[in-house]
Amino acid sequence: MNKKASLLFGVTLIVLGLLALIANLLIRASGGEFLLGLRAWPIFVVAVGLLFCIPPVIFPQQRGLGGLFIPGLPVLMTGVILFLCSVTGPWHWWAVLWPLEVISVGLGFVLAAIFLRVVWLMIPASIVGMVGLVLQFCAATGLWGSWAVLWTVVPFSVGLPLLLIGMSKRSEGVKLAGIILCGFAGLCFAAMSSILVTSLWITRLVGPVIVLVLGILMVVSALYKPAAKPAAALAAKAATAPAATPAATAATPAATPPAKPAAKPAAKAAKTSRK
Repeated sequence: MNKKASLLFGVTLIVLGLLALIANLLIRASGGEFLLGLRAWPIFVVAVGLLFCIPPVIFPQQRGLGGLFIPGLPVLMTGVILFLCSVTGPWHWWAVLWPLEVISVGLGFVLAAIFLRVVWLMIPASIVGMVGLVLQFCAATGLWGSWAVLWTVVPFSVGLPLLLIGMSKRSEGVKLAGIILCGFAGLCFAAMSSILVTSLWITRLVGPVIVLVLGILMVVSALYKPAAKPAAALAAKAATAPAATPAATAATPAATPPAKPAAKPAAKAAKTSRK
């Protein structure tokens, strides 16, 4: 345990040392002052995020540590954005980059699903990640009115992982639920982008494209044929069954001879009765 703790803190200190060295070199190159050096304080927030994210990477055999990515990545992203804004000066970057916090939560769920080997965590990862991407688009462009159309990403972000999980696990019920949600989201997106006058021209193009992609996914899921594992299992059982019957037939003759000694007392009793 002490070795693991020392390894964890050692790697964290190495990363922090590199970040501090890079920050000092940038400040030195820009002719910075002492106050500019104090602006590197968000490096401590980065350190907290690294303390969450490094253990699952160093100790992958302990699958339970994968859940640390969910709080670790948002903290790490917060430290990175704070460091960028503090060193460069313009804090108005927060107005544009804050949706990265939401995207980092979705990425944390993805890494947790990989390290924990829990495929169902991809559903919240898809929801949070896609909503974060839409928020980032609106924050970067200022087109917040596009939410009138882009809200359909929510049912799509639920249906897409359900469809993929159903195809991978060969679950017809899960796949059907994914198809229904994806189809509903695609139809609503196409309808809203075509009806609303305030929608952008690019959304009117993206709507039909999404419907086309959903149609292709549904056709692929309908034509997808799983590997014939049950047939192989039956063939293996059929191959092993004849090998078991000779052993059983060979065992029966060996089991019958012990009944012969029982006839000797009956013969002795017959001789004594004759005498």
